[in-house]
Amino acid sequence: MSGSWRSGFGTRRAWERSVDRRVGWLANARRLGGACVTNGRVEVAALVGSLRRQSYNRGLLRTAMLLQPEGMRIYEVPIDRLPFYDEDVERQGDPPPVRELKTALARADALLILTPEYNYSISGVLKNALDWASRPSGRSVVRGMPAAIMGAAAGRSGTMRAQLHLRQILLYLGAVALPEPEVYVTFAADKFNTLGELTDQTSLDQARQLLRNLHAWTLMLHASRG
Repeated sequence: MSGSWRSGFGTRRAWERSVDRRVGWLANARRLGGACVTNGRVEVAALVGSLRRQSYNRGLLRTAMLLQPEGMRIYEVPIDRLPFYDEDVERQGDPPPVRELKTALARADALLILTPEYNYSISGVLKNALDWASRPSGRSVVRGMPAAIMGAAAGRSGTMRAQLHLRQILLYLGAVALPEPEVYVTFAADKFNTLGELTDQTSLDQARQLLRNLHAWTLMLHASRG
């Protein structure tokens, strides 16, 4: 896991300059109909890319809910009932689970995705949720939304390749994934206890910092809208 500001964007100041350049575009995008921070509280929609009840990434979501900074509320958006994306189905109108997905995402100020790694990429169920969220074309409910990514896996890569693919997808959707810290929980079996709780201190510190960064970035975006 990378905890240094000297990866990705080079230095913290370089990252801040990049943020400054993106704020105007993102503010305009969210002004088209996105959510708005209310009373200083940041609402974060969470997508878990695993359907397994005892998955490490579901444990990572529980950890995030415990670590969320003051002024943030994380809520899960279920994706287990979504049909496979099908344009023929879409033409008849979004099915109820899809409408629920889009409504839950639209009322969020930010997005948190907890992804496993399947065959060097993200899971099919997560990709399907993002495919539905991307529609109609050019009017995705996550357009302009700040996003954070975490992932846990049993192997040594810790979802590194899945997160790279996910960043590419979010870029196309118009969401902006925070560059750091990159939260890759490797060898997850050794870092979660039998209750599914993350116990590795380094991973906990990384997750806590990512949520703080997401909170600050979302408030910055809100302030730019005046």
